Amino acid sequence: MTVCFFYLTRRLLNDKLSAPSNGRLEILSDEKKILSPDEIVERTTIADVYRADKQLAGIVKKTRLIPSDFFSELSGNEVFLKPENMQHTGAFKLRGAYNKISHLTDDERKRGVITASAGNHAQGVAFAAQKLGVKAVICMPATTPILKVEATKAYGAEVVLHGDGFDDAYQHSLELCKAHGYVYVHPFNDLEVLLGQGTTALEIINELKDVDAILVPIGGGGFASGVALATKVVSPTVKVIGVEPENAACMKAALDAGKIVTLKSSDTVADGCAVKTAGDLTFAFCRKYLDEIITVNEMEIMSALLYLIEKHKLIAEGAGVLSLAALNKLDFKGKKVVAIVSGGNIDISTLSALIDKALIVRGRIFCFGVLLADKPGELLNVSRILSEENANVIKLEHDQARVTDSFKKVGLEVTVETHNHEHIERIIRAMNKHGYEIEKIDLLR
Repeated sequence: MTVCFFYLTRRLLNDKLSAPSNGRLEILSDEKKILSPDEIVERTTIADVYRADKQLAGIVKKTRLIPSDFFSELSGNEVFLKPENMQHTGAFKLRGAYNKISHLTDDERKRGVITASAGNHAQGVAFAAQKLGVKAVICMPATTPILKVEATKAYGAEVVLHGDGFDDAYQHSLELCKAHGYVYVHPFNDLEVLLGQGTTALEIINELKDVDAILVPIGGGGFASGVALATKVVSPTVKVIGVEPENAACMKAALDAGKIVTLKSSDTVADGCAVKTAGDLTFAFCRKYLDEIITVNEMEIMSALLYLIEKHKLIAEGAGVLSLAALNKLDFKGKKVVAIVSGGNIDISTLSALIDKALIVRGRIFCFGVLLADKPGELLNVSRILSEENANVIKLEHDQARVTDSFKKVGLEVTVETHNHEHIERIIRAMNKHGYEIEKIDLLR
């Protein structure tokens, strides 16, 4: 009978275990026991963390810390960036995927691996499988941007497009797994995956031995579990803080409730962390090792993205800047803090849209509507006022048909580049002073 090797939350183990050179746990007697997530947490030690680190030697890029004067001043702490957006495949996910696949038996490798993803995990699995000579099948939604599809194919993976969203692709991947006997590589709820991702923390501690706190983004919790585990077993005094989008804070909801819960929605610009349900294994690790969770809203995420681009000339995705968005919410000052920039795989159109939204949030773009008398010179007068206030017009719509209650008025909608929110208020006052009542238009709706 074909079996789907779907290692999500527990593995079959004996009371007596040994760790051979390949790092797999061997059963030493015929009596088997299914371990709960909490038992797995208790049996995972510093040796497991260093085993993963050794496994990844020469495979992953050791991304060097970047001191940030800007984020240090913003937060009141000495901030360093851990740029995993500069990692092979553009994100930390490679670490977990490679560690998982490298520990498969010869028979499991022959069967091949499968997963579902439309983002960083897809490329991580594809890259790792290619390095190890293992067949990889990646199920992606049919709506996945072509750039991500091609990037995954470029690492030698077989891409199967199915369904309108992740859930459809995920269910199809399970069907293929059962039909073909593939090994399933879960994106977060897997011990070997989170151990691999936790090697990020070892690099941080080795490079900055007196680090006081590490900020790590949370989606399903694998990255946070690995980072918190590795940090606490190596340097217990270092604080590990998880960061989630307010709109997709599944781990915080679970920890607050004392059990796993499923969110009604997870709509966020940090799409890499748009997870409704945390894993049971990652929940157990986070409950034991994570110090706290900070949530950030959509505006804070977009603003952090723009700051990273402007101040460090680095590109990241929405989920990649969660740690940066949380820096000014820390309840301490004067500490050495590492914020992990987890990934930078973002297509140009999405990046452009996020930058535009961030500019609006920061008061760098302002849109307003105003009614003008339908006579020559009115438009010129508005242009003169804006020029005097150093506002650059980037879009203008002049439409007489918009006004339905008067034949003597014309509607004008103007979008201008501004310096900040104070500048916007000056423009409003100047317009009012000249007899124009304006209506702010929310471009984020």
